[in-house]
Amino acid sequence: MERMLLVYTTFADAETALAVGESLVRDRLAACVNVLPGMRSVYAWKGAVERGAEVVAILKTRDGQGTALAAALKARHPYETPIILHLPVDEADPDTAAWILAETGA
Repeated sequence: MERMLLVYTTFADAETALAVGESLVRDRLAACVNVLPGMRSVYAWKGAVERGAEVVAILKTRDGQGTALAAALKARHPYETPIILHLPVDEADPDTAAWILAETGA
């Protein structure tokens, strides 16, 4: 069975994260997108240390969709350089894996 993949990214607000997430689910690149509001970030950007409020988005997909999902996410993301981290899943519940595979076109 194909390996599952989580993709981690952040957005400035929940509405944008949900809109981008919905488009990725509708395009069958992700089975689900979890949006977690209320995150505070401290990060280095262009030589300065910045602080900001963000939301986390965790996208559930399969390994074979990783490249296409990342490209679509980057194209739709409002940040100049969005964080896009691929987090391979070593093991998944078989029913969860089957659902992700079915919803992402496998």
